[in-house]
Amino acid sequence: MRTGNFLQRFICFCAGLGLTAAAETQGLSAGNLPPAQPASESRQRAVVEEPARRSGSLFQGEQGRQKTEIYFDRATGMVTMKMLVQDSNGYFIPNIRRDNFVVYENGVRQQNATVEIEHAPVSMAVLLEWGGRYQALNRALGDQVPRAAHQLLDELGRDDKVAVFRYGDRLERLADFSSGREALDTSFVSVDKPDFSELNFYDALISTVDYMKKVSGRKAILLISSGVDTFSKARYEDALVAARDGGTPIYVIDIAPALRTSVQRAWSGSGPYARIDWNRAEAQLQEIAKISGGRVYAVESTFDLSGVYDDLMENLRVRYVITYKSNRSDLGAPRTVRIELVDPSTGGPLEIVDANGKPVRWQLVFENTYTPSSAVSLSRSPEVKRRG
Repeated sequence: MRTGNFLQRFICFCAGLGLTAAAETQGLSAGNLPPAQPASESRQRAVVEEPARRSGSLFQGEQGRQKTEIYFDRATGMVTMKMLVQDSNGYFIPNIRRDNFVVYENGVRQQNATVEIEHAPVSMAVLLEWGGRYQALNRALGDQVPRAAHQLLDELGRDDKVAVFRYGDRLERLADFSSGREALDTSFVSVDKPDFSELNFYDALISTVDYMKKVSGRKAILLISSGVDTFSKARYEDALVAARDGGTPIYVIDIAPALRTSVQRAWSGSGPYARIDWNRAEAQLQEIAKISGGRVYAVESTFDLSGVYDDLMENLRVRYVITYKSNRSDLGAPRTVRIELVDPSTGGPLEIVDANGKPVRWQLVFENTYTPSSAVSLSRSPEVKRRG
């Protein structure tokens, strides 16, 4: 790939370094990719068109690096990788054909690669802020948090699992992964009003990250919070380390703007609200989400979060799945995999345009290494239908 073309285009082809933890893939479904171009069209320039979407990102700040899942089946020699392909606004790019993906292992092109799209079920821990030192803010929490959380239920699929926690001065579990839809509905709407309390946000986040470590498969933490902490035993730095090392992306719905709007009549330049460092809390939420591989959505209103949840769940669920059979027999030696997006008619970089036909700048940044003797195997293969 020429350096000039490489730098002129910009897609976040999201991939982390290193292997992910073992994942028990449950009931995966997949959408079929468009078939490869017939030979009669092979001389035509390949162009991928993005669907029409709103301009700009729905999330704020910088998205964290998201890990690529790599699995190796020792019995068959099959290598499976699951990864994101996104534009510069963080939207998933569909419609990329099989012959646009070129896979190299240790510099050797793999001729037997297949490509599918996966829509995986997810396990999500929802962590809700529920308390504080100020009555007006607590009243606002009692309205904003249940309304924001309840809309998540509309995005859940049949195989998705949700556990619900809330925190003030202590962490409380309201529902676990075995809870049914009715229990989840109750945990979001039939709750008592927040009490006067401290907000031990760092402690609650660390405990929730620890809870998710035993969960396999595609997973995430949804944090609905202002990010304010008043009396945690843990420090912010401890929460940041937990987010970095926990193996679970944290998606944040920052309700601080909505809370401030709700209490603006009581707001003044002095008094108790003046002691809240909203900017510090926002910056910490941004860093926590980024370092974990998640996103932050700062909302002025919680009345309609359908766009936010659509964006969040697409980012969490959808992956390109590339599978090929490795031709190497040395199981103890590391193998480097490189993937490129190309125009098969020219061998050059793939051109991607938006719904108006304008070129989308992109950058391919995927390169990863695995060692067969220590790689994780898929417990079950994805349930996909392949076209020839």
